Amino acid sequence: QKKNPFSSDERLASKPAHTHRGDPTYGRPPEGSRTEQRGKEAHSHVGKEVEELCLIIRRIGQVGEDGHVSVTFGQLFETYVTISNKVVGILLRARKHGLVHFEGEMLWQGKDDDVVITLL
Repeated sequence: QKKNPFSSDERLASKPAHTHRGDPTYGRPPEGSRTEQRGKEAHSHVGKEVEELCLIIRRIGQVGEDGHVSVTFGQLFETYVTISNKVVGILLRARKHGLVHFEGEMLWQGKDDDVVITLL
């Protein structure tokens, strides 16, 4: 629409040009935009859920010989699902940040109930 001579939408005139791979702003919303603000709020919310998950693991888990707290996925799922239905996604995020460890790529209710999740 920016190139359309018949378009009178003033919002389009203020949009920045498209960025390309390698540009530090590539794939990011414009600075100060509402989209950027929503992204920051979502990131903060997920961070709080990860913290809460770690606290629950510490509360319901057992301390092992190595000093790390561990819990089975089944036990964690039953406890945490009453708080949030995103337990697997939050676990994956916590593992990505090096806070927990478990075997496998994905955890499935029922099938992976005996998988041990260790709080690092």
